[in-house]
Amino acid sequence: MNKKYFTGLAAYNCWANQIVMGWLDQIDQQQWNKIITSSFSSIRQTAIHIASAEKIWIDFWTIVPDPVYLSTHFEGTKQDLMDIWKETSQGLQNFINNYPEENYLQPVTFRYPRGGTGQLEFWQTFSHIINHSTYHRGQLVTLLRQVGFINLRSIDLATYYITIQ
Repeated sequence: MNKKYFTGLAAYNCWANQIVMGWLDQIDQQQWNKIITSSFSSIRQTAIHIASAEKIWIDFWTIVPDPVYLSTHFEGTKQDLMDIWKETSQGLQNFINNYPEENYLQPVTFRYPRGGTGQLEFWQTFSHIINHSTYHRGQLVTLLRQVGFINLRSIDLATYYITIQ
């Protein structure tokens, strides 16, 4: 564990999110809302889930008194969500850039979506959210293909490393 590795993952997450949001900007409302069998019922619901998870972990890290899962109440437009997701993605990157490496082993208390609390070390929660977002972005690729969107490109970590060199 070192700061360079964590800031690199945060930059990758922001880069990949920006590409995915660019794809989502290109689909219409029917594609956005189409019911498809996956972890979540649509592209919309999957995108809300990713943005919500990234936002809630920042809230847990900054000890927001009453964090709210965006996914439990979001009723805005696609553009509203993209604005929130962009801000959150950049916020996650800014947070890790400024978070002291000596705090990576500090415990973070979190609340499960269906109630109850848990605790992990910061580095574990950060690793989790990067992995979580990557997993669901992969689902978005499949969902986008299922609604006929094929203007896709690789957003994996190796592609990111090659791209930034």
